[in-house]
Amino acid sequence: MVALRLWMPWLKVALHVRNSVGPGGSPDENGETTIDALIMDGLTMEVGAVAAMRYVTDGIKAAKLVMRHTEHTLLVGEKASEFAISMGLPGPTNLSSPESMETWTKWKDGRCQPNFRKNVSPANSCGPYSPTHYLQHPGETCSSIGHILTSNSGLPRVGLHSHDTISMAVIDRMGHIAVGTSTNGATFKIPGRVGDGPIVGSSAYAVEEVGACCATGDGDIMMRFLPCYQVVESMRLGMDPKLAANDAIARIAKKFPDFLGAVVALNKKGEHAGACHGWTFKYSVRSPAMKDVEVFTVLP
Repeated sequence: MVALRLWMPWLKVALHVRNSVGPGGSPDENGETTIDALIMDGLTMEVGAVAAMRYVTDGIKAAKLVMRHTEHTLLVGEKASEFAISMGLPGPTNLSSPESMETWTKWKDGRCQPNFRKNVSPANSCGPYSPTHYLQHPGETCSSIGHILTSNSGLPRVGLHSHDTISMAVIDRMGHIAVGTSTNGATFKIPGRVGDGPIVGSSAYAVEEVGACCATGDGDIMMRFLPCYQVVESMRLGMDPKLAANDAIARIAKKFPDFLGAVVALNKKGEHAGACHGWTFKYSVRSPAMKDVEVFTVLP
């Protein structure tokens, strides 16, 4: 588990899926494990993020280096790895593990199903793939060909065991707020894919005078809505955390009723609530006044 350690926390809210994020996490179509990560300071609004990063084990530290030592927000791919290593992080390191490679081998033996391809041939086996549909006429639009835009696989692609995310919001004793997210992305993703993990406002967002938000789920859907930005802005307008979280999830579900996802909202007072769609979701909370972490269950 990757922890966000900008300040000594007064309150820490953590959202996580699966048992590990980082080395040995979800493999892509080629069997390789990569890392996406984001960190945001709610006081300064500074953000550092890395995406599709290879060869470096600690995504949050790499994202923090981007925030502290560059004027940029997001670095991607091998250049993100080169930057992190040049700034002192260990590497290059093979991020795969025997367990991740076993997961990938079983998937390959199952004819690479399910996968994230659509409108390609072959439809029910491993590639190489080629397109099967084209825009034939200048007058055709995305909506006019919507009936042919189908996934090749009828199997579910995103579920409880098909992605791994840790997202965390922290309030310190002075009231400063920060958030961080680390993920290996969707299992068997197409190499080069970047989900919502390193996208500010999607997987996480923080504004010190308002609060913070963390999210997880089908990142390819959720990043189109920037749910965490919406949650924080809803709380700015006076919504309590529960209503803000529910509203963000409802907007996504209205367009994509089969999506899977969850958000946790935290206001500057330390009040928190979660909302989810498509699963029963849990998040944890810890403060110095608590003897142990408390786990909250959120029903869809």
